[in-house]
Amino acid sequence: MSTLSTDTPPEIEEFLLEGYRRMDPVEKLRQVFDLNRTAQRMAAMRIQARYGPDLSERELRLRIAALWLDRETMIDAFGWDPEVEGY
Repeated sequence: MSTLSTDTPPEIEEFLLEGYRRMDPVEKLRQVFDLNRTAQRMAAMRIQARYGPDLSERELRLRIAALWLDRETMIDAFGWDPEVEGY
C-alpha cells in the first residue's frame, strides 16, 4: 500500500486516517481551528522574534494577516503595505 506521505509508515498513516474517519464533522472542524490557531501563534512568535516583543497588538495582527492575505487586500482593507512595512 502506498502512503500519502513519504515519511510516514503505511500502518501509521492508516491508523491516522481511521481516526479521522471516526471523527464527527464538529470534531474535524475543531481540529482545523486548533491547527490554525497554533499556526498563528507560531507566526506571532516568529514576528516578535524578528521585530521585538513590544509590538502593538494591532501591528502584530497586521503582520500575521499579511502572511495569509495578498498585498492588495492588505492595502485596501487595512492601509498596510507588507512590502513597505514587512511581514
